[in-house]
Amino acid sequence: MTDRHEQGMKVRREVLGDEHVDRAVAGTTDFSRPFQDYITEGAWGSVWSRDGLDRRTRSCVTLAALTALQAHNELAMHVRAAVRNGLTAAEISEVLLHTAVYAGAPAANAAFAIAQRTLAELGEPGARPAGTG
Repeated sequence: MTDRHEQGMKVRREVLGDEHVDRAVAGTTDFSRPFQDYITEGAWGSVWSRDGLDRRTRSCVTLAALTALQAHNELAMHVRAAVRNGLTAAEISEVLLHTAVYAGAPAANAAFAIAQRTLAELGEPGARPAGTG
């Protein structure tokens, strides 16, 4: 195992949580191993490990990019990561609203729905519809 892989796994666990990473590792096959190595070493070991931006900022950028790309399968995971990195529900809402200006209302609308559902699951204040507790 390379230093970059070890660093990537450390950061990946800190940002996404052990439960998520353990599930991803357990589901790795010979077919998917090259991709898992790529994201662990490249995304987490090289980029997320850099000093140039703090993790809160990286989470903001990630949420904006995923919204713009309409990468719905990745959004909930990164909303959870954003909360773990210290963003509030209000800050996540601002990131998505700001992204709507540049990526379009339909992309942001879907992202808001996913983020609200995820934040409600996490018990974040203000994420539940009015009158639901």
